[in-house]
Amino acid sequence: MNDLIEKIIDAHGGLDNWKKFENVTARLKVGGVTWALKQVPGIMDDINVVINTRRQFASFYPFIEKNWHNSYEPNRVAILNDKEEVIDELFNPRPTFLGYKTNTPWSKLQLTYFTGYAMWTYINVPFCFLDPGYSCVELEPWEENNETFRRLQVTFPREVETHSQVQTFYIDKDGLIKRHDYNVEILSDAASVHYLADYVEIQGIKFATKRKVYARLEDNTPKLPEPLFISIDISDIKLG
Repeated sequence: MNDLIEKIIDAHGGLDNWKKFENVTARLKVGGVTWALKQVPGIMDDINVVINTRRQFASFYPFIEKNWHNSYEPNRVAILNDKEEVIDELFNPRPTFLGYKTNTPWSKLQLTYFTGYAMWTYINVPFCFLDPGYSCVELEPWEENNETFRRLQVTFPREVETHSQVQTFYIDKDGLIKRHDYNVEILSDAASVHYLADYVEIQGIKFATKRKVYARLEDNTPKLPEPLFISIDISDIKLG
């Protein structure tokens, strides 16, 4: 483990502590222009999520109907009722986005896939960096808003579903992630800047509770203040 990865892991609560937990649950309030653009408005506005820390799994509830929830795994997404009966399901979802444009509508199952892998990534970072198959390289520092950030470029394993295989994380002096850059391959390869703020400590683990995603320009700066692609306010975090 290089010194930057060690600093990040320790700042977020330490690997030994993280390994005590199998699930993270939280309440999300979600905004931004993405949902209307993809013709799935309102579904994610106020919703609960459970994320598994040991495998790629996420579930949001209530989803569409008050007694429905969904299920995300890399090769299968599903919508289920409270008896675990399948309402709808889709296997191997990622190829279904091929050829999609910025304004191509998403199905509810495609929405499940996107939000599932995205929230799994956001919650499991940075601890997943130490899993087999991840490759990390420190880049030159970056200055923004009178602050200097160390930068960590992370190559995700091909078997991990996420926005793009190569992503960059900006680390403040305390070791916390304050910015996260990626290209959303299934959203017209949208170059994105994802800001993290308002960290809280829950059972020894630190989580950013405010997240905002904007366009990233060619000079690596954000396009502000609009459009706000996605906003996520996180509360009621529990680990178990």
